[in-house]
Amino acid sequence: MHVIAYYPRMALVQVRDVSDETVRALKVRAAERGLTLTAYVRMELDRLAMRPSNAEIADRLARRDRRGGPTVADTVAEIRRTREVS
Repeated sequence: MHVIAYYPRMALVQVRDVSDETVRALKVRAAERGLTLTAYVRMELDRLAMRPSNAEIADRLARRDRRGGPTVADTVAEIRRTREVS
């Protein structure tokens, strides 16, 4: 009986014209974490892809319910109080 394992095909990303200095810095960061350069770059790309775009952040802020928060007057008063203490 043969078992065939299915692995989803993963994309290959190639980055050209990366300076030697940048590669050295990335290798150092990878080594500090006990990772290969490939594993470290993959991790950083995954982290970057998880971050919301500026448009997504703006959309979230526009939809945010602002009731119940501090008023402009409260904020100004707090800034003034902080400046007086400093």
